[in-house]
Amino acid sequence: MVQYLNNNSGFNQWNSMQQNKPKKSMGIFGWILTFLLAWWVSGLFFQPSKKTEENTQTITIENSKAVKKNIDSDKISMDIQGLRLSDIKLKEHYNASENVVLLDKENDFIEVGLMSPDVKTPNINSNWELKNNSWHFNSDSNIHFVRDITIDGYIIKISDTIKNNSAKEISVSPYVQIARSGADSAYSSVVETGGVVYANSDLDYINWKNLDKKSYAYSSVRASLGFAEQYWETMVAIDANDQTISMKKIGDKYFANANVSPVKIMPKTSAVIDTFVFAGPRESVLLDSVSNRIPGINKTMDYGWFWFFAQPMLWTINWLYDFVGNYGVAIILMTLILRLLMWPLTRKSFASTMAMQKMQPELQRVQKLYANDKVRLQMEIMKVYQTHKTSPMSGCLPMLIQIPIFFALYKALIISVPMRSAHFLWISDLAAKDPYFILPILMGITMWLQQYLQTAKNSTQGNDAMASTQRVMKWMPILFTIMFAWMPAGLVLYWTISNVFGILQMYIIRKTLK
Repeated sequence: MVQYLNNNSGFNQWNSMQQNKPKKSMGIFGWILTFLLAWWVSGLFFQPSKKTEENTQTITIENSKAVKKNIDSDKISMDIQGLRLSDIKLKEHYNASENVVLLDKENDFIEVGLMSPDVKTPNINSNWELKNNSWHFNSDSNIHFVRDITIDGYIIKISDTIKNNSAKEISVSPYVQIARSGADSAYSSVVETGGVVYANSDLDYINWKNLDKKSYAYSSVRASLGFAEQYWETMVAIDANDQTISMKKIGDKYFANANVSPVKIMPKTSAVIDTFVFAGPRESVLLDSVSNRIPGINKTMDYGWFWFFAQPMLWTINWLYDFVGNYGVAIILMTLILRLLMWPLTRKSFASTMAMQKMQPELQRVQKLYANDKVRLQMEIMKVYQTHKTSPMSGCLPMLIQIPIFFALYKALIISVPMRSAHFLWISDLAAKDPYFILPILMGITMWLQQYLQTAKNSTQGNDAMASTQRVMKWMPILFTIMFAWMPAGLVLYWTISNVFGILQMYIIRKTLK
C-alpha cells in the first residue's frame, strides 16, 4: 500500500490541490465515508420484522431423570436422555488434542418433544424402550409413540410417529428448545455470533449482548433457529408450517424455542413429524448441502460487507489447497494470482507516478507563480495534468482496491474452519497470530524496502506539506508491523508476499517504461 503514497504520488498532488482550492464539495473520500455511514444506519432501521420485549424472567432448568445413552456415528457422537440431546462431539475437529464438543456445559441441550391437551406425551423424564433400533413409548390412552433417530454426517434426523389406536381424534403439537451457555470469542465483534433465526425468508442474527437485554419473537410458515459461534453452529428445523419462535436469555442460559400448530390425528391412523438438527462446522459447501432440510442455514455464513471478494477468495484458497495440500502455499499462490490480475492497473499507476516526477518542476513553478491566486492555481495545475495525460487519483487506485481485498481476506480467514488448524512452516494456526511475530517483522521490512525503492531518488526537502507527508510515511512500516502483529498469520502472509511481488513488479515496470 505504501508504494502509492510517496512524495511525488498522484495522491499528494491531488491533496495539494484540495488544500489550495475553495471548499465546495466533500471530495471522493467524503462520499465514501457518507456511503459507509448510510449503509450502517440503514442496517439499523431495515431489519427483518420481529417483536421484542424486556427480559425480566427467571427460571430453574429441570434436570432430566431419564437414563442417558450414547449414539455414535462416523462424524459425531452424542448423549441422548429422554427428549434431550447433549455433549455432541465432532470427531473430525479438535481443540488442542481433544475433539470439539457442542452443548457440553451443564444443562446445555436440544430438546425435541411433543405436547397434547388430549393424551399423555413423553416428557424429559420418560424412558423410551429401544426395539429394533427404534425408541418406543406407550401412552395411557392407546396412543403409541415411535421415535427413529438417524445421523447423516452432521445432520440428526428425529422422526416421531404417533399412532392413534383410540376411538377419538387427538391433536399433538411438536416443539423444540435449545438451551445453552454463551460463547466468548476474540472475533465476536467481527463475526456474527449468537442467536440465528430464519423466518419469513429473512435471516436474523441476534448477538449475545442483545440477547442479554431483550427477548425476540417471530411467526413464520417455514423456519429454523439456533446458535452460531465463530466456527460451529447448532440449528434446528421442524418440518411443519405455522411456527412460533422465541429467542431469549433466562438466568445464565440462552434459549431458542419453536412451537408448531397442533397436528390432528384421526382415530386408527398415524402421523409422522420430522425434526432436523444440524450440529457441526460453519462451512459453505456443507451448509449448502443441508439447506433442503434446514431452510436458510446456507445463508448463515458471515462473509461481511465485502462478500463479493471474500466468498471467491475463500473458494480459491480451498481449490488451490486441493492441489498443493498446504493452506500457507495456497495463500501465496492466491496472492500471486491477485497481483497478476492487478498488473495492468499497477503498471498504469506506476506510469502515472513517473509522469508526476517529470511534472514536478512545472508544478512547482505554477505553485510559486500563482501562490496568491487560488482559483488560477487550480486551473493551471489541471492544465499541467491534462498536458501530461495523467490524473491525480490514478496513483491511488491500486491502494483503494487493496482495501476491500484486505478486509475480505481477513473475514475469509477468521471464518474458515480448515484454516483454524492449518500449519505452515513454524505457524500452527493460520487463523491466529504468528506466535513468534516473525511474519509481521518480515512484512514491515518488505514494506520499508518497497517504500524506500519508490522514494529514494525523489525525496523532498524542506518543510512543505509534501515533505511533512513523506516524513510521516516513513513511520508507516513500524505502525503496520505493530498493527499486524496480532492479526491472523494467513493475512500477514498475504501482505508480505504481496510486498515482495510488488518490489519485483516495480523493478520490471520501471525497466520497461524507461
